[in-house]
Amino acid sequence: MSSDPAFHRPTMLDRLEHETFDLLVVGAGITGAGVALDAATRGLKVALVERDDFASGTSSKSSKMVHGGLRYLQQGDVQLVRQALRERQRLFDNAPHLVTVLPFMIPILTKDGVVSRKVARALGSAMWMYDVTGGWRIGRLHRRLRKRTAFAHLPTMHEERLASAYLYFDAGADDARLVLTLCRTAAQHGAVVANGCSVVQLTHAADGRVDGAVVEADGRRIAVRAATVVNAAGVWSDDVRALDEGTHPDTIRPAKGVHITVPWEKVRCDIAVVIPVPKDRRSLFLVPWGPLPDGAFQHAYIGTTDTDYAGPLDDPQCTKDDIDYVLRAVNASLTTGITEADITGVWAGLRPLVKAADDGRTADLSRNHALHRSPNGVFTITGGKLTTDREMAEDTVDAVMQHLHRDVACRTRSLRLLGAGRRHHADGSRTAHLHGRYGTLSSEIEALVAADASLGAPLADGHPFLRAEVVYAARHEMARSVDDVLTRRMRLRLFDRPAAMAAATATAALLAPELGWDDTETQRQVQAFLAACAVEETAGRTSEPNPAGAAS
Repeated sequence: MSSDPAFHRPTMLDRLEHETFDLLVVGAGITGAGVALDAATRGLKVALVERDDFASGTSSKSSKMVHGGLRYLQQGDVQLVRQALRERQRLFDNAPHLVTVLPFMIPILTKDGVVSRKVARALGSAMWMYDVTGGWRIGRLHRRLRKRTAFAHLPTMHEERLASAYLYFDAGADDARLVLTLCRTAAQHGAVVANGCSVVQLTHAADGRVDGAVVEADGRRIAVRAATVVNAAGVWSDDVRALDEGTHPDTIRPAKGVHITVPWEKVRCDIAVVIPVPKDRRSLFLVPWGPLPDGAFQHAYIGTTDTDYAGPLDDPQCTKDDIDYVLRAVNASLTTGITEADITGVWAGLRPLVKAADDGRTADLSRNHALHRSPNGVFTITGGKLTTDREMAEDTVDAVMQHLHRDVACRTRSLRLLGAGRRHHADGSRTAHLHGRYGTLSSEIEALVAADASLGAPLADGHPFLRAEVVYAARHEMARSVDDVLTRRMRLRLFDRPAAMAAATATAALLAPELGWDDTETQRQVQAFLAACAVEETAGRTSEPNPAGAAS
């Protein structure tokens, strides 16, 4: 049972049933979590419900970047980039333990390259525009790198093709932990937050106005009373709208993004690198992950694709075609010959892009957000991107406040998130590992280890996660399953699926006494996680009708 009264699920469910709310937020991805926090800090009584787990949809499957988006600037969307860079800095200041500076390099290639010196001059102009638009806020400006320096950052590329490179600066973050921290911060400000809580009905007053919802949690139904509802369900937002409007509006165009993880030795980049895809207008990011004390890294991930998707929304998979596309692209730039056998993890997510009037590529669709209010008073927020979630939330809650005839200004622009403290250097040490995940709350992990030394042991060989972090996830982070822990509270499944599978039994054994599982449920949890991993492995060997490299 959780020892954190502000984030205790049974207490939350009891409050859902017995309290009346100003606002019910549906969907606890980055957008819903941001809306709940904004509204709670303005004094509204807020409930946030999530069908599965916090960030279990798109928000745990992004490229894990907090950035302005250089390509959006090249597409002419200066306002979006300016907005994103301003919000990047706010996240950098408000969550210094979760958001870190991430240098990016764009190689300038000559022989057989897709970025020529002529193109490089135009790229240099774009770099200055990026800095002027807001890139300067991070405290560093772009610069041109000589060939030798550029090659040192990615020594696995074709040296003979390299002329020079540009270096610029953005930021990175563990997306799922950012969402979880927003949820916990909202709870600290009084919001009721619950996962495993599915909306099955929107309720209507006699005049047709939506006045709450019926949610299903743990096999029982709870009537939630709320003056208004915000639908922040991402790619499922049209399904929620259908509960209100009676018809499915079909406003979302899902775009599938895929990433693969490989051992760092196959890449050896010490910063993020942008790799243009030959004979395509896309680029891939190559990002190191998991710093080690000697300056190396555990893994590198490569992505993302950006293609139309028409399959099931609940469990998009990384298919053989997706993998082949990424491997072809990366092997055109590197010399190490990365193969399917080198892949240690994958993830696939769906971006909830707002449909445009034309049928252009998903890569060209705007990442601006859209806010819709139904005649019955349901607000639906769609589109946007991870970096701009706070401003999306502010716009949404501004509309809600007007609807409720309340007048309280936004308070999240300089609101420090739970655990925020001074910034630590990611040097691969245990202290840095814990601080990069929990910030000032890392002392709570250390307290668990002090009380039980066995919890200080690694959960999986070769990885920094401690057994204590599993216990903490159950007590303080509302983890309800092995998958919650290994896929989202930790990112072990994404970066090293075999290690996650090997750790499943130990994880379940640690969760069992915390969550009241008997032997049957403990074993079921292990088997469910292994089965999900098996589905993922099988999908990686299966083709699909619309492969990732296809036009969209």
